[in-house]
Amino acid sequence: VKKVEPTRYDGWMVEASGVSSLVRKRTRTAVVNAAILPRMLATADLVDASITKAGVTAPLMVMRCDGGVMSLDEMRRRPLLTVLSGPAAGVAGALMQERVSEGVFLETGGTSTDISVVRRGKVAVRHAVLLGRTSYLNALDVRTVGVGGGSMVRVSGGRVTGTGPRSAHIAGLPYACYADPADLRDAKLSTISPLPGDAADYAVLDAAGGRFALTMTCAANALGRVPEGDFAHADPETARAALAPLAAALGTDVPTAAARLLDAGTGQVKSVVDDLVREYRLDTDTAVLIGGGGGAASVTPHLAARTGMTGRIARHSEVISPIGVALALVREQVERIVPGATQEQILAVRAEAERAVVEQGAAADGVEVEVTVDPQTNVVRAIATGATELRTQDRAHRADDAERLRLAAASLKTDPSKVHVLAGTPAHTVYGTEVHRRFRPVRHPVRVVDADGVVRHHAPDARVEATTVAAAPEVLAKLVTEHTSYGDGGVRAPAVRLLLGSRVADLSGVLDPEPLLALARSELRSRAADEPVVAVLEVRE
Repeated sequence: VKKVEPTRYDGWMVEASGVSSLVRKRTRTAVVNAAILPRMLATADLVDASITKAGVTAPLMVMRCDGGVMSLDEMRRRPLLTVLSGPAAGVAGALMQERVSEGVFLETGGTSTDISVVRRGKVAVRHAVLLGRTSYLNALDVRTVGVGGGSMVRVSGGRVTGTGPRSAHIAGLPYACYADPADLRDAKLSTISPLPGDAADYAVLDAAGGRFALTMTCAANALGRVPEGDFAHADPETARAALAPLAAALGTDVPTAAARLLDAGTGQVKSVVDDLVREYRLDTDTAVLIGGGGGAASVTPHLAARTGMTGRIARHSEVISPIGVALALVREQVERIVPGATQEQILAVRAEAERAVVEQGAAADGVEVEVTVDPQTNVVRAIATGATELRTQDRAHRADDAERLRLAAASLKTDPSKVHVLAGTPAHTVYGTEVHRRFRPVRHPVRVVDADGVVRHHAPDARVEATTVAAAPEVLAKLVTEHTSYGDGGVRAPAVRLLLGSRVADLSGVLDPEPLLALARSELRSRAADEPVVAVLEVRE
C-alpha cells in the first residue's frame, strides 16, 4: 500500500485513495440530479396544475426508483429518485399483490424483459448505474434483457440463431399469430433487416395479407402456453399456421420450431436469472418465477419449464406497474456521517426518517424503520417505510393457519408435522423446527410469516422470546447481554428483530448493545403495556 498525500481544494480535504471512490459516486449523483432538475420541476408543476384543475383532492404520489413512493414536493426536491422508477413499479406490484416471499420477477413487454429479485419478502436494492457509472443512488436491482413478447426470431443456415433484440414493434410489423387466417394464405418465409444497419436474418412471413413478424408470442401461443383471457392470447391454430413455414425451413414440425424459438429467447433471460440466483443465494426449491407485463406468457412459462422452478403469471399482469404504484409503500432514507455516533444521534436519524414518511402520507402506527450503523465508515443510515391509505385497505387475501404453516414448512424444507408455532402477534406468526447434525450442535431455523402468507424473515438459527411491551426492556437487556460477543473485531451484539403490532422492527444493523437497546426502547414507546412483543435473536458468529 502506497501512502498518498492529501490534496486541498478550496477548504475541502480530498484523499486520493479510500474515500475518493465515495466522493466520485456522490459527485456523479449530484451532477445528474442537477441536470434533470429544471425539466422535472416543470413536469411536477404541469402535473400538479392538471390534477388540481381536474378537481382531484387525493394526494399525488410519485414512484421512486427504490420501489417506494414519495410526495410531489419531495420529487421537486430530489427528482433523481424517479430515475429507473418504471421497472421499479412492476416489481412493487408483484411484491404487494402476489405476496412473493422469495423469487424472481420478470416484467415482459413487447421488446424487453426487466428482471428483479425478491428475497425474504423484500426487493433487492443496489447502487444504480447511470450513464455506465455507479452512482450513490439506491435503486431496485433491475436488469434488462432485450427479449420480449414481440421479439423476432433470427434464422440462418436452416437453424434458429437467436431472438431479438429487434421486435415487431421496432420493425413496424404486426404479429403473425394475430392475423386473420385468410391473410396468412400462401405465406412464405423470408428474412429482413428491421432497421438500417441490422443483420438481415430476422424472419418474417410474406403472405396474401402482407408482411408479418414471427415472434416469441407466436411461438408461445402455438405451444398453448398462453391461457385464454391472457392479454397476449391468440388462436393456437392461427399461431401454428404462422409457424408452419418456419418449421419447414428448419426441417422439423411446428411444436419443435416453436420450442426452438422460445429456447433462443428464454436462454438470454435464463442466463441473467441464473446470475441473480447465485448472487442473492436464492433457494431454487422454494423460489418462484413471477411473470408480469403484457408479454409475460411468452417468457415465464417456458423459462419455468426449462429451469424446473415454479412459475406463474401475476394476476392482471398487463397492468402490474400501475398496481405497483398504487400499492407501493412510502419510503424515505436518511443517511448521516457521524463519527462515534451516540445513542441520541442514532435515535435522531431514526426519528428524522420516520417523520419524513409520516409527513408524506404514511400511517404513523405502521411505519417500519431499519437502522444501520457502519463503524468502518461512520455512516448512520435509517430507511423508513410506511403504508399509504390505499395499501392499508388492500385486504383481498389473508392466509389461514393451515396455509401459513404450509408456507413455513416449504421455506424450512421440512414436513409440516415437524414445524411448530413458537410465538406470534396478531400480525405475525413465528414457526420453527430443529435440525440435528452429526457431531454438531442442533440448529433452530425460524421463519416469520405475516397474515398475507409472506415469509418476512428467514433465520438459519435463532432464539425466539415472547414477552410484553412492559417487560420487553428488561427481557431484551438480558438476552442481548447473554448473546453479545467480544473479540478482535470489536463488540458484536446479536441481530435482533422485534415483532410489534403490524411491524417487524429490524435492529440487526446495530452492533453496539447500548444503541441497540435504545432503539428497541424507541420502538416500544407509546405502546400499550400488555401488548405482545416477540423478539427473534441471531447470534453473530
